[in-house]
Amino acid sequence: MKRRSVLRGAVATGITAPTVVALSAALTDRDMADLSSWESTVERYGYGYNGRAPGEVLTDLFGDFLELTPTLDASRSASSRSRLSHVTGRLMGMAAIVLHDLGDHRESARWFHTAGRAAEESGDVVLRAWVTAREAMVPLNFGAPAVAQRLAERAQALAGEQPTAAKALACAVAARAHAASGHRDRALTAVADADRIMERLSDGQSADTWFGYPIQKHHVHLSQALTLLGETRRAYAHQERALELSRRPSVMTRALISIDRAACLAHDGELPEAADVAARAYGELPVSYRSGLTRARATAVHDRVRAVPEADRLRHALTVGT
Repeated sequence: MKRRSVLRGAVATGITAPTVVALSAALTDRDMADLSSWESTVERYGYGYNGRAPGEVLTDLFGDFLELTPTLDASRSASSRSRLSHVTGRLMGMAAIVLHDLGDHRESARWFHTAGRAAEESGDVVLRAWVTAREAMVPLNFGAPAVAQRLAERAQALAGEQPTAAKALACAVAARAHAASGHRDRALTAVADADRIMERLSDGQSADTWFGYPIQKHHVHLSQALTLLGETRRAYAHQERALELSRRPSVMTRALISIDRAACLAHDGELPEAADVAARAYGELPVSYRSGLTRARATAVHDRVRAVPEADRLRHALTVGT
């Protein structure tokens, strides 16, 4: 198989695509020496960035994958196979999330694909739904909303009718994908579905982790869907609530919410204020966060406000650290 760098230079870790292949190939009927330790590792990563730069988190994740591979090779029993596949699916899903946030959508899709295979081998259909819903965010955020719709709808089907974090996420991502495709009625239906499921989630399912669907994350997703639909009054309300609920270390999340606000202002014809809000949100980010999703969103706002003098500050911010 042709060698490719996982980050193609974005993060120097030494891990390459053949490692993904090795992990995938190792998902067979083998024993696991210390499953509890790996499950604790998954739980620790699940709390997100906590103020750390995405590249730093990704380096740690890749380091753990290098340690995990020999354990995969030693696994033999059917029971440990299921648990180990579950661990692998979650770890690979989180690595794929970080790759997505860094803007490496090709590698993110590769890791989500293998995460999906691991989830399938684990027998956990809810994990499969979560991986698929998360995978849908890659084409959604990088210009292929029709692909995102198909993945989100598949995730909804896998999740069934139970009120789970995966089901709520799948509905929210579907709302964004339909909105990005101009399917207004379908988007608004998905928004309503996400609201309905959010209200039914247990405390565990609404936990503030990458595997949960907290109310803050709900507001972030609906802010983006309603922004795309031009429903600015409703979008502003979700943005304000999302900022209230976002922890201060959530550097990227808070910037994305503010950039959504800038997009709403631009839609409402407030171009100078839109340029100022986007420039402040993006310009105050550490350089390590000025890539991938944040840059794509800020650039989209710049394209809408470029005619006003206030856009100069945003234009300058987009050139710093690139």
